[in-house]
Amino acid sequence: MTVRAGIFSRADQTGIPLLVARLAVGGLFIWMGVAKVNDPVTFLKLMRQYQVLPTSMPHFLNFVAVVVPWVETLCGMALVLGLFVRGAGLVATVMLVMFTPMILLRGLELYHQGGMSFCDVNFDCGCGAGVIFLCDKLLENVVLFLLALVATFSRSRRFCLEGRRPTTGPSFAAVADSHPVAA
Repeated sequence: MTVRAGIFSRADQTGIPLLVARLAVGGLFIWMGVAKVNDPVTFLKLMRQYQVLPTSMPHFLNFVAVVVPWVETLCGMALVLGLFVRGAGLVATVMLVMFTPMILLRGLELYHQGGMSFCDVNFDCGCGAGVIFLCDKLLENVVLFLLALVATFSRSRRFCLEGRRPTTGPSFAAVADSHPVAA
């Protein structure tokens, strides 16, 4: 057990697993987020197909259709740049945990309607990539999920802008304590 933990720890210290995870997840989130930002109406229509959000609240649906692509894009940018890596990794992980079962359920619905093999089911999942094959998308999301976990739990900050921030100097609390507020 300790040998396996040592291998993962040494690999993490190189920063390479985190770099790969950041660039893969971040790059894909930027690409797909920007695709949705550029066409929010299509994203809204595709989102409605999942029947997860209440259609009786159109303002809420519009809000989600506008906010989700920007969250994806900002999360992707943070990962690519290496800023707020754990937070961005956690957001990516949560989004993948929410979206992947929705894609699977939608694919199963189409599978039962179409009479074709499971992996031949293809549809526009709303991810920003256009029409996809269900098995390919599920595999992609599982890989992205695992990479997002690497970004979330990696201790390395090598190759990250976050690791370049100065850590010396007085903290905010120390500066606040040295300048008392007059009553």
